[in-house]
Amino acid sequence: MSAGPLTVVVLLGVLAGSATPALAGRFLAPGSRDVRPGLLVPGSRRARPGLAVAGGVVFGGLAAAHGDDPALPVFLLIATVGLALSVVDLACLRLPDPLVGTTAAAGTLGLVAVAATGGELLRLPTAAAGAAVSLIVGLLLALLPGSQLGFGDVKLATALGLPLGWLGWPALAWGLALPHVLGGVWALALLAAGRVRRDTALPFGPAILAGAWLAALIA
Repeated sequence: MSAGPLTVVVLLGVLAGSATPALAGRFLAPGSRDVRPGLLVPGSRRARPGLAVAGGVVFGGLAAAHGDDPALPVFLLIATVGLALSVVDLACLRLPDPLVGTTAAAGTLGLVAVAATGGELLRLPTAAAGAAVSLIVGLLLALLPGSQLGFGDVKLATALGLPLGWLGWPALAWGLALPHVLGGVWALALLAAGRVRRDTALPFGPAILAGAWLAALIA
């Protein structure tokens, strides 16, 4: 992708990041079920500029890596919802089903449309297999004794397995492995900084999303 279109995509990412608190706020209303204090206050002055920068980086990375892929708009839509999911999970340790469902629907409908109109039908079986493998691996990990992986995390990983499968098996493998590396490093950093204790529940959704993003860049 040339510099001009890439700049446009980055600016779109900045706009998406700036709009994230408004989208996430719909799922952070007082009285929401299972709301617990998290690590982020999404409406704070420090959070808003950071989310705008994050949106630009996420969009720019995807455009630079896959600017020629007809599925790029689908990836950007998933990334937009992913930013909101990260904020909600960081703020109150939840991955709302409507947002996760939107991620799955955007991936499924978007990739089917791209495959049908762009002659990419042969990539759909691999994409579906990616979702299936992600579901199986996630369920196995969630059912392990002492596992901190929630079923919301499993559903999100399954939804992201579809676009990762579209990109190929290496992307899927990275997407399954990287979240655990990132989550472990992040937990150790928070422990070292005294922000959490060993028994503190930490959100894993942001690590899943960041790992999928990095996997898409590596693929």
